[in-house]
Amino acid sequence: MSIQKTITIGAKTGHPLTVKRFGYGSMRLTGEEMIWGEPKNRPEALQILKTAVREDIKFIDTADFYGDDVTNRLIAEALYPYPDDLVICTKVGADRGADKSWRFYDTPENLRAGIENNLKTLKTEQLPLVHLRIMPGSDTPLEESLGAMFEMQKEGKILHVGLSNVSPDELNKGLTMGNIASVENAFGYAQRTTFEMHGMEIRGLQEVMDRCLADKIVMIPFWSLQSSVLKEDRRISEIADKYKVTAAQINLAWTLHLNDLMLPIPGTSKLNHFKENIQALNIPLTDEDMEFLG
Repeated sequence: MSIQKTITIGAKTGHPLTVKRFGYGSMRLTGEEMIWGEPKNRPEALQILKTAVREDIKFIDTADFYGDDVTNRLIAEALYPYPDDLVICTKVGADRGADKSWRFYDTPENLRAGIENNLKTLKTEQLPLVHLRIMPGSDTPLEESLGAMFEMQKEGKILHVGLSNVSPDELNKGLTMGNIASVENAFGYAQRTTFEMHGMEIRGLQEVMDRCLADKIVMIPFWSLQSSVLKEDRRISEIADKYKVTAAQINLAWTLHLNDLMLPIPGTSKLNHFKENIQALNIPLTDEDMEFLG
């Protein structure tokens, strides 16, 4: 069962971005506690980013609230000046407190400040793809926050707009306002219904996926390896044994084989794990394997 090896973001627009169908999520490059602080091994963090580009991984996911602003600075240090075909995807809509707390940062003024900060730290004049991170409980209507994103797109600060942590209703509303190039939601082998983290809950993960498939919107699953394989479910392990690879590699291969709109971005702070992860592109799961995994 062969898979599509590349994917195009913004295919419906005049500015499509085609990359290998495998990205790198930089969140784990920060300190290990609460996604905060400098990397434990800075040289290794920089080497992972450089290795990604050498391996033709040209989609890197980041956010200025990782660190605080640690991953953006690492990306610029390791890769600037950037290859022409490198797609750096960032997020706005959240902020961090000095106590490492997560805070709303999604008013039009906040979002503009966030975009300007990303542009400055990443040393670029335009951000290829920016996801509006939806924070449940915010008082800012989606129409205001997403409207501000589309306004900055018109100004040329953003090439493509996407949504993250989005519910089915929020995605449907967003699609009435403009072109949504991608969705970055939690999704994994055993994580297809509800996502919970830091007291927030996102429901309807499969419904969002179904809408993305219907509208041919790229789905960027995050945390696809985090708590996504139930310990009592031995099917992943059995297939891993069959191909003599790790359970994590099979989990990623399952994601790639599920549909052609998935662009996984597994993150790690270990270079050897990164090299293992990208081998998932080469695992030839069969139709029978996928039926067995369910």
